[in-house]
Amino acid sequence: MNSAIAPTPHILIVDDNRDGLLVRRSLLEEIGYRVQIALNGEEALKAFEAYCFDVVVTDYKMPRMNGVELIERLRVLNPNARVVLLSGFVEPLGLTEENTGADVVLAKSSNEPGQLVRSVKRLVSQRTVRKPPASQKARSRGTAAGRRG
Repeated sequence: MNSAIAPTPHILIVDDNRDGLLVRRSLLEEIGYRVQIALNGEEALKAFEAYCFDVVVTDYKMPRMNGVELIERLRVLNPNARVVLLSGFVEPLGLTEENTGADVVLAKSSNEPGQLVRSVKRLVSQRTVRKPPASQKARSRGTAAGRRG
């Protein structure tokens, strides 16, 4: 039996709203995670390239690079990155795991803190290879059309 202590999970939170960042950081630190923050997609990509994160939590609506664009860039760097996408526009924009590439899509609401904690805990403990996002599936359909799986 391996008695080694698992390292503290490392979470990256990305949001251009400082208040949202600080609240989410406090929430996740309170339950024992190491948390790093980024104010935009560019900062997030630099941090992601420099450090190993167990989960990335990103807002959808940000200037210059939205959350889906960030997820696409993260997937190039690490196809198995674990990502939670947050948005106040989940329903109006029809944001889903399938069309965003996120592992979890959460609506910003009064239920968000509990949902965020549960989602991050689940993703931290999950070690399976993820399915490609719908945009990658669509590109590969032509090559996989003759195969059965």
